[in-house]
Amino acid sequence: MGIVKGLRVLAVDDEPLQLDELAYLLRGDQGVSEVVTAGDTTEALRHLRDRGVDVVFLDIRMPGLDGMELARLLGRFASPPAVVFVTAHDDRAVDAFDLGAADYLLKPVRADRLAEAVRRAARARVASTGPQPQPETGADDVIPVELAGTTRMLPRSSVRWVEAHGDYARLHTADGNHLVRVPLSLLAERWADAGFVRIHRSYLVALRVIAELRLGSSGYVVVVDGRELPVSRRHTRELKDRLVRAAKTGWR
Repeated sequence: MGIVKGLRVLAVDDEPLQLDELAYLLRGDQGVSEVVTAGDTTEALRHLRDRGVDVVFLDIRMPGLDGMELARLLGRFASPPAVVFVTAHDDRAVDAFDLGAADYLLKPVRADRLAEAVRRAARARVASTGPQPQPETGADDVIPVELAGTTRMLPRSSVRWVEAHGDYARLHTADGNHLVRVPLSLLAERWADAGFVRIHRSYLVALRVIAELRLGSSGYVVVVDGRELPVSRRHTRELKDRLVRAAKTGWR
């Protein structure tokens, strides 16, 4: 899919210097054709009422209506703009994930990360306004993770299995694992149509990586990357059914 050119962008921040810097960087991006700015969410709503925009780059902590509350309002629009959060705080990444944000940038914003965010926002805008594909045609969900102090968006397709840790979940990939503040139940609900199945109250697994299902001394287990994961009795029948259906339909 090609990147949409000429994005109309609204930048919102109550700090004038940071707003000016963000607008300057956005105007220098080839994927952006127009940038308007707002110093608070009230002014932002006036812009949104008077003119349509494709993307909103949005600070979170502002007086009055904050960025998260504005993003929830935007989600009710008939044709909502993509949202990119720009903040000095890394503790709201999971909330941004829940709201479907295109990206989550930490201040100070680097030009290369901003360019990546513009590309993500363009793809999100195309997905929301163009012909709607069937869920199984390949849109890859993302989840924010912390890597060396930087928030990155980890593709769902790189996750092989997930382990519950109370209100957190540990995402296991081929390269390592990441602890995120998302309950396993939320991931199980959101990723069910992408080929992930709950095998236990503590485990969620991508069907495509299950190498073996076998009956052990303590019940069924699945083998994933050489590791045995328990399958609870209540989830055994569903897992077997999903494995049979996946084998027929391409592991979705």
